Amino acid sequence: MKVLLINGSPHIHGCTFTALSEVEKELNSEGIETEVIQIGTKPIGGCIACGKCRIAGKCIVYDDIVNIIAERAKIADGFIFGSPVYYASANGSLDSLLTRLFYSNGSLLAYKPGAAVVSARRAGTTSTIDQLTKYFTINNMPVVSSRYWPMVHGTNPDEVRRDLEGMQVMRILGRNMAWLLKCIEAGKKIGINIPDKEVPERTNFIR
Repeated sequence: MKVLLINGSPHIHGCTFTALSEVEKELNSEGIETEVIQIGTKPIGGCIACGKCRIAGKCIVYDDIVNIIAERAKIADGFIFGSPVYYASANGSLDSLLTRLFYSNGSLLAYKPGAAVVSARRAGTTSTIDQLTKYFTINNMPVVSSRYWPMVHGTNPDEVRRDLEGMQVMRILGRNMAWLLKCIEAGKKIGINIPDKEVPERTNFIR
């Protein structure tokens, strides 16, 4: 079993990475393979709603990290997306990435557990968690929780490590993700498959 951890911060070893690393350590101790992907500082364009990905199976407007993550998602069993808080919301680059990833390849993430992790100096964390979690709940993904909202506080990695409650929340999140993955794997072995799909209904508000 494998979990992808996406660091949505431009700082490769900053506060968000510190939180994700605590989750990763717990996953590894539970026997879960992990891979951390850094979105880095290169521009990530937003979705232009051309719809071509529905035919191509990938975004054809930009050849960037979104398509790379989609390839990795094929063999991943769970996902954790981490973001710093920018004006009470996620990093814009990560938001663009998620919009295009879920629109072009949402089926690769569906029915696989997902979790959000956020980092802030002070405030805006809960609205950012809400923003990120909405991607999971529109895409048939079980949401992994912890004993508190998955956030850490600090202006640098050292301060984040001193947020003892936040770090504990990260460890519990890792254990809960591992537990759910193992439950899903055990279910598959006795013939419990993903729910039957229905043909989507689309009800327009304006007629």
